[in-house]
Amino acid sequence: MELARATNRSVRLRNRGSLLTKLFLDGPLTRQDLVRSTGLSQPAVSNVVSDLIEEGLVAEAGAAESDGGRPSMLLRIASRFAFLVGVDVGETRVRVELFDFAMTLLASAEYPLDPARTEPAEVAGHVLAGIDAVTGAAGVRPADVLGVGIGVSGVVSQGEHAVVHAQALGWDRVPLEQLIAAGTDLPLHIDNGAKTLGQAEMWFGAGKGARHAVFALVGSGVGAAVVAGGATYRGASSSAGEWGHTTLVYGGRPCRCGARGCLEAYVGAEAIIDRYREARGGRPVPGEDEESQLNALLDAAASDATARRVLDETAAYLGAGVANLINLFNPERVVLGGWAAMALGDLLPAVREAAGRQALRQPYEQASIELCRLGVDAVALGAATLPVARFLADGGVRR
Repeated sequence: MELARATNRSVRLRNRGSLLTKLFLDGPLTRQDLVRSTGLSQPAVSNVVSDLIEEGLVAEAGAAESDGGRPSMLLRIASRFAFLVGVDVGETRVRVELFDFAMTLLASAEYPLDPARTEPAEVAGHVLAGIDAVTGAAGVRPADVLGVGIGVSGVVSQGEHAVVHAQALGWDRVPLEQLIAAGTDLPLHIDNGAKTLGQAEMWFGAGKGARHAVFALVGSGVGAAVVAGGATYRGASSSAGEWGHTTLVYGGRPCRCGARGCLEAYVGAEAIIDRYREARGGRPVPGEDEESQLNALLDAAASDATARRVLDETAAYLGAGVANLINLFNPERVVLGGWAAMALGDLLPAVREAAGRQALRQPYEQASIELCRLGVDAVALGAATLPVARFLADGGVRR
C-alpha cells in the first residue's frame, strides 16, 4: 500500500513538473493546449491545474480567441508566487538582479571589481550586498525569494557545497558557496556563467526550440556551453565548455591560464585591447576600463587602418574558433553572447565568413551563427533560472 502511495505521489509530481515547465516556457496556454503538448489526459490536466491554481502557482489569464463555441481559459504562471535573484560574477563587476516568477526584471545593482585582483571574499560581499539592495528596492521579503542563482567564471564543482576553480583569476578550489552562505539563509545555486547564459538563451532567447546548440560567451574571458539533445553537456567534472582555452595558435600569445596560444588570448576583450595596444606601438588605448577601451577601438576603426586591421583579425580568429565548435559538436545553432560579443556585433558577417572557410562544409551548412537575444543580462537571467529549474524538477514543491 505504501509503495502504491509513493508511486502515485511520484506520478503526480512528475505531472505537476511537466505542466509547470510547459506553462513557464510557453505560456499562457489553455488546458487543451496542455493536453496536446504533454500527452496527459484531460482529467489529469484538470486535476493538477486546479491544485496549482489553489496553491497560487498558476493563474487564469483571460479567454483565448475562439472560432465559435465556448472560449477556453488561458493559464499562466503566477508572477507573484515567488521571486528570484540572479547574479553575474564577471571579471570587472558583479551584477545582481531580482525577477518575479514570470522572469520580469524588478531591480538591479552593480558593484565594480578590479580585474587585476578578484578576491573571493570581496565577490561574496558584493553578492550579499546586492541581494539586500534589490530585495529592499522592490519591497520583497527574503522569505518570498525562491533562491539565488550565481553565474561565475571558471569550473564549478558541484557537491555538498559548490567550489570554483578559475585558473585565469587565480582561484583554486574557492568555497564560494560557503562564503556567501555565511551571510544568507537563501538557497544558493552556482554554475559557470557561460552555462547560465546558455540556459537563458535556450529557455527564452536565440536557442529556443533547438536540441543541439553551442552558446559562446565572449567577455573579458571566453567560454561556452554545449547543449546536446536538449541538455547541457558537462563532462566528467563539469568543465566541458572551456572553449576559450582550446589552442588556436600553438606556441602563440600567452594566456592568463598559463598556456600559450589559447583562443581567449586572441578574442577575449582583454586580449583584443592588448593586441590593439601592441599594434599602436605600445601606446595606451584610451578609456578607463575594458568596455570603454573596446569602444575606443570600435570608434577608431572607421578612420584608422590599424584599428580596422585588429578588428578584421579578431573576426578571423573568432570565426576559426566557431568553426572548431561546428566541427566538434555539429550544432544547429552557434550563439555568440557576452558583453564583448554584443559590442563586436557588426563583425558577425565576417565571423560567419571566416567560420565557413575553416569548418567542414556539411556541418557548417547545417548551422546558423547568430548573436544572443537577451543582451548583457543573459548570464544573470540564466542564473536566476537555476532555482526555477530545481523547483520544476521537484514538481513545483519547495524543498
